Amino acid sequence: MDDKPTLPVAVLIERRKQPNRWENWSFRIAEVVPDESGFGDAARLLRDDGKTAQILHPGLAVTLFRDEAEGYYLNLTSGAPVWFVMWRIDDEDPSRAWPEHVTLSYNEAGRLLDAQERVDNVPLGEELCAWLQAYVDLHYRPEPKQRRRPASFKPPGER
Repeated sequence: MDDKPTLPVAVLIERRKQPNRWENWSFRIAEVVPDESGFGDAARLLRDDGKTAQILHPGLAVTLFRDEAEGYYLNLTSGAPVWFVMWRIDDEDPSRAWPEHVTLSYNEAGRLLDAQERVDNVPLGEELCAWLQAYVDLHYRPEPKQRRRPASFKPPGER
C-alpha cells in the first residue's frame, strides 16, 4: 500500500430554500462519492426544483497520513464510520456553500471543530471502510499503556 494513498472525491451538498421562517437557506452534506473524471473540475448543479437544489463539488482529495492513523482507527471503531466534511457558506451570497476539506480522521475532525469550523459527516461505504482498515492495519500501533501503581500500594520506603 502506498505510504500516502490519495482518493479523489466529490461532495454533494443539498440546499433548501426557506426551510423555516427564521432561515432563508439551509445546507446539508448529502453524500461523498469517489470522484470520477467525468465530473469535471467545477461545481455543478444536478437538480433544482425551486425549493431544493443539489450541487456536486468535485476536485477534492482525501490523503491518508501515518500520523493520523489513530484518528482513522477511532473512526473505524466508532460503530458507524463516516466521512468528515468541513464546509463554508459564502458571506457575500448566503445561498452558496462549498466543501473545503474532506477527511477520514476522527482526530482531525475534532481539531477542525475546535477551530469553530463547520464539520458534518456522512456514512462511509463498506468498500472504503475496507480500504481504510487496510491502511490502519499497516500503520496504526497503539501506544503501550504504562501502568503506575498508586502510592498507597507501594512499601513506605518507596513512596
